[in-house]
Amino acid sequence: MLEVLMNPELLTGFVKSSAQLSVPLMFAALAGVLCERCGVFNIALEGMILAGAFGAALGAYLTGSPIGGLAFGIAFGVLLGMALAFMAVSLHSNQFVSGIALNILAFRLTAYLSRRIFGSEASLIDLNGFTALKIPLLGSLPIVGVTLFTQDILFYLAFLLVPAFQFVLFRTRWGVIVTATGEEPRAVDAAGISVFAVRYICVIFASAIASIGGVYIVLTQVFLFSEDMSAGKGFIALAAVILGRWSPLGALAACLLFGFFDSLQLRLQFVNPDVPYQLFVALPYIVAILAIVGLLGRSRMPTMVGQPYDREQR
Repeated sequence: MLEVLMNPELLTGFVKSSAQLSVPLMFAALAGVLCERCGVFNIALEGMILAGAFGAALGAYLTGSPIGGLAFGIAFGVLLGMALAFMAVSLHSNQFVSGIALNILAFRLTAYLSRRIFGSEASLIDLNGFTALKIPLLGSLPIVGVTLFTQDILFYLAFLLVPAFQFVLFRTRWGVIVTATGEEPRAVDAAGISVFAVRYICVIFASAIASIGGVYIVLTQVFLFSEDMSAGKGFIALAAVILGRWSPLGALAACLLFGFFDSLQLRLQFVNPDVPYQLFVALPYIVAILAIVGLLGRSRMPTMVGQPYDREQR
């Protein structure tokens, strides 16, 4: 690691890799913040990332365009979000169980469809993805310029969504309604606002955002689809939501932290080829667990997270 710090080229590559690896987590974490602030515990983020990844591969494969891949990826995420909203909001099902069920559905269905559509050559297909867009002047800055201003459109979108979410949730009437829905839904209902509508809108929109994380993996990082390629990123995003205390800016900081350790484990694999790579792969997950354990008793989630709302119940 000292070698990286002393070499400007290696340091730039490491910082850029850290930022890129944090982007899928950012999309999913923002989705988690929105869902939990409205009172819905979304453990299906993992499945939504995977659904977005498969949709991106399918859309880019069929249309030959990354825009088509983005559209398909969002559509697949929205479908999963609609299913979660129906089960959690309308059917009052256990939100933890519903999320696990949707994750399993996404794992198995995307694997099946991938084999049926792409066949045995799924890992050999080279998809058209998003290209880097260098911002004039800013892109020429050392380290920061290469890291932040020579990226693709989805990278920029992720970093723009964070302040947008922060502003909407904490500075607008809609943000107050969303927060109140997760804290005191009866007060929202008494004000003549449909708790069910607010939660449906938040869950479906959040699902679309989470799916873009999967689109980013396929169309800017690997340019192919492989089974279960989400690799636990949805669960790390949930840890980022908790570590960030249900704030978009806090979630951003947590995602950058996890992205740093993900990039670090890749570097450690490269310089220590004789050590089993599984030890390094586990590093970001260990950090996530330690971060959550460190916050136990010091962080409070929205009051009504995971609890269905029944307006007839007193």
